Parts: sequence; C-alpha cells; structure tokens
Amino acid sequence: MDAGSIAWLLTASALVLLMTPGLAFFYGGLVRAKNVLNLMMQCFMIMGLVSITWVLWGYTLAFGPSIGGFVGGLDHLGLAGINGAEAQSFAMFQMMFAIITPALIVGAVADRFKFTSLIVFVALWSTLVYSPIAHWVWASGGWLFEMGALDFAGGTVVHISSGFSALVAAIVVGKRSGKLDNFKPHNIPYVLLGTGLLWFGWFGFNAGSSLAADGIAVNAFLVTNTSAAAGALMMMFLSMRATGKPSAIMTATGAVAGLVAITPASGFVGPVAAILIGAGVGLVSWFAIQFKNKRGWDDSLDVWAVHGMGGVWGALATGLFASAAYGVGVDGIFSGGDISVLTTQIIAVVASIAYAGIVTFVILKALDNTIGLRVDAKDEEAGMDISVHAEEAYN
Repeated sequence: MDAGSIAWLLTASALVLLMTPGLAFFYGGLVRAKNVLNLMMQCFMIMGLVSITWVLWGYTLAFGPSIGGFVGGLDHLGLAGINGAEAQSFAMFQMMFAIITPALIVGAVADRFKFTSLIVFVALWSTLVYSPIAHWVWASGGWLFEMGALDFAGGTVVHISSGFSALVAAIVVGKRSGKLDNFKPHNIPYVLLGTGLLWFGWFGFNAGSSLAADGIAVNAFLVTNTSAAAGALMMMFLSMRATGKPSAIMTATGAVAGLVAITPASGFVGPVAAILIGAGVGLVSWFAIQFKNKRGWDDSLDVWAVHGMGGVWGALATGLFASAAYGVGVDGIFSGGDISVLTTQIIAVVASIAYAGIVTFVILKALDNTIGLRVDAKDEEAGMDISVHAEEAYN
C-alpha cells in the first residue's frame, strides 16, 4: 500500500467508527425518553469492549491462518506479528466493522435487556459469531471465500449476521411490557441526525473496503450514495401511499436500508444497478416491517427488516448485478454471467443466517439460565436510564 492508500484507510477507519455514535443517535431517537441514555450507553460500551476483544483475540480468529476454512488460528493473539503501517491499518479498519456489528443488535431488544448481560453477550457473540463468519467470507482459506462468495463490505458478515441474530434475540427476550402502539419515538430529529452520521460514515465503510485510494473506491463511494438516495425516496413514497403523508422516520429508515443493501455489492456494480438495489430494498424492508408486525415479533427498532432482510437482498442482488467492468470479481446474471454466481450467494446467505441464528440462540439461552436477560418489571416501567444508570437524558 502506498502512503495515499494508507492515509485513506485510516480516514475510512475513523468514518466507520463515527457510525456507531451515529447509530446511537438513530436508535436513541426511536426509543422513549426514559430509555434513550441507556440505548446510547449500550453503543458506547460496545465501542470500548470490542476494541479490546478485537486486539486480544477477535482479529486472529477472523484473519489468522485458516483452520479448516472455519476460523483463524491463534497466531495473532494480542495482534502479535501485525507490524507495519499496512498490516496495522488493515487490523484497525476491520476493528471498526467488528464494533458496529453487535451494536446493530441492541436495537431489537431496546427498553428491556440487562446492561450487564449485554456486556457478556457482546463478548461471546463477537467471538463465536462475528469472527468466524468474517473468516469464512473475507479471509484467504475461508470456505465461502474459496467458493467465490461476493461480499465487498459486509452484507453477510455484518448485516445478515446481526439482523437475524437480532430477530432471535427479540423473540428469546420477549416483548416489551405494555402496548406496542404506545411506544412512539421521542426525538425524530435525533433519528435524522443519526441517519446523516451513518450515511456519512458509510462512505468509509464501503469505499474504504477497496483498501486503496483507487477507482474501485471512487465507484464504491458513488454507488453507496446512489443506493441510499433510492432507498430513502422509495420508503418516503411508500409512506405517502400508505398514510398520505411523507414520514421522516420511514425516509430515514429507507436511507439506512439503501446503505445496507449496497454494502455487499459496492465494489461490483455501477450507479444504475445501485438505483435498482436501493429502490428494491425500500420495498423489501417496507414489507418485512409489515410482516414482522403481523407476526407480533417485538424487534423494537426493525433491525431484522432493515439489516437482516436488507442484507439478504443486497447479497442476492450482488449475484444479479455484479459486473467485472467495475474492477473486482465476476459477472452476475444480468451482466452476462451464469447462475453459479447467484448460487454461491444463496449458499452464503443461508449459511450465515443458519449459523448466526443457531449460535445466537444458544448464547442467549445460556445467559438466560444463568445471569438472566431482562431487567425487572419495575425497572422496565421506571425506565432504563434511571434504573440502570441512575442518570437521566433530560433534566
């Protein structure tokens, strides 16, 4: 890597780190006022915790020498042997992905998950779910990597893994107390601020995944913005069709869904495909939210519909629209490729859903049977800010 590429990767790392505080604003605005501080603290706790676990063992499990294509070896415990600007900048960049992925899950169990249990859950989940899937997809020797699965910046590794884990968590932990219709967002400007920070940081997420200041990074930057715009507009129009009014929350949700869906494809598609991917995920996530509501799943902040299903659509759309003309990978079906590309994407999607869902369920049941997952009913009623932190967001 030349000096310019290292500088860009460091900048991209900072942009991706900013996404987690952005997520804190996005999620914080969507919960009730008595829980906003707790939700934000969960995101900030994860920034600290995963930064440490990634250095100690997360990185080597993800990117160490492959053990059977499933997980990395322990050669790089404590980042041993990761020396020099190129290796350290890559490890730092990947750390930021490892941080935000479990933070996405907290939106599904907002208002009711024990803070101490969340600390243990995140440490276990990052170790047992995130690092192995990252190894499968991104590390030389990983079994999906060797199959040719396409995931430029984290459709399977980040969004499918967290989105479906979030759904499992919401079901295992159970519904919030009270009528869900009464749980209205307390601060929509926070939601829009968080969306803006996520959109801004996502340029580092996707364009940084080129690992160089080159044409692939420029194209990834362009299609990231394009898909986000298409997703935002699609959900805005869908909300207008449903209620006659353009919803700020649904427009923001559509933008995030558009960012999710373009993530696996951002190194493989052009701007026209990005419009189709962004508009498509607006539809996918909209109907996934309606389906979730009909099923009665209390995924508080629609993590599964936006990240899980958005990641599925993005991974499959990569198999449809990928084009070697954009510098990386092979051609998808609509670019003259064959069905094998889409077939590999389907295998990657199914494997990621199954593994993340099963292991997450096992972790949660083990914690529920030992230290417990939910706060007491009286603490939930009082609000997580006071009962957990003895502090209030607003005085």
